[in-house]
Amino acid sequence: MTISDSFFKKVEKKTKVNKDTILSLASKIQKSDMKDEEVLRDVVKEISEIAGKEVSKEKEDKIVSAILNDKVPNNLDRMF
Repeated sequence: MTISDSFFKKVEKKTKVNKDTILSLASKIQKSDMKDEEVLRDVVKEISEIAGKEVSKEKEDKIVSAILNDKVPNNLDRMF
């Protein structure tokens, strides 16, 4: 799947996170076991740090649960 530069520009405009940071994180995620709760929690924390947004324990639990239960949208364009 190829993601267009316009997608990255939308994400960067909204989040202030650049394309290189996103690609680096995506590479790390691809190499990780995303069904491992501890790995997921680490990824959530890293993303929150990159984005400069604090994630409460409750919200972290919901995010991890959604991922573990395959409740995440397949089409990233719909998220923005």
